[in-house]
Amino acid sequence: MSIKKLDVTAIELGPLQTNTYILSDAAAGAAVVVDPAWGGNVILEAIERLHCRLEGIWVTHAHFDHIGAVSDLQAATDAEVEIVLHKADLPLWQERGGADRWGVTGYRLDHQPTRFIAHGETLTVGAVDFEVRHTPGHSPGHVVFVNGDAGLVCCGDLIFRDGVGRTDLVGGNWEVLLESIRSQIFTLPDSFRLLPGHGEETTIGHERMNNPYLQDGDLRFV
Repeated sequence: MSIKKLDVTAIELGPLQTNTYILSDAAAGAAVVVDPAWGGNVILEAIERLHCRLEGIWVTHAHFDHIGAVSDLQAATDAEVEIVLHKADLPLWQERGGADRWGVTGYRLDHQPTRFIAHGETLTVGAVDFEVRHTPGHSPGHVVFVNGDAGLVCCGDLIFRDGVGRTDLVGGNWEVLLESIRSQIFTLPDSFRLLPGHGEETTIGHERMNNPYLQDGDLRFV
């Protein structure tokens, strides 16, 4: 598989400036959206500019700022688009991602996930494969999507440039988050790009050596 088939478009959207990613295979004319945060029309316009069709919605976790445009995207398509989520985050999804607890309005969530994914599964956009890795800690059902050929990880709110996901929300756990980073991120090559849910992209190598939250013990050397 040629890594040239994979294109990544990042758009910052919503009240928490969440990164939404469009993963596309131009040769196949196919695209998926990772964490459609807000502004479904903005996302659809970007997909149209890529001359692709929307074939899936991949959700790293079900906090409101990562699912705010799901129903707008579904309503704008001619056919049902597959929505994938880890089942451990279904309760969070059914609570509208916690939006009501935070007093957030301005979006609707009329659709349910259509496919529950598990650790080790493969998801495909066009001819490009991604591995699903279960990475709880920020939320119980948090996952990341890994493409080894292109050397990139859509890592949601697990790890950021010089930061990590918060664990003080419902279902969060600090030790579990660290273990997810240790076993599912730091076991990948340092050259891999990390595409986080907020902020600028980074690399595994940078975070291993510089992330202030990950410098205790031998975590950086795993």
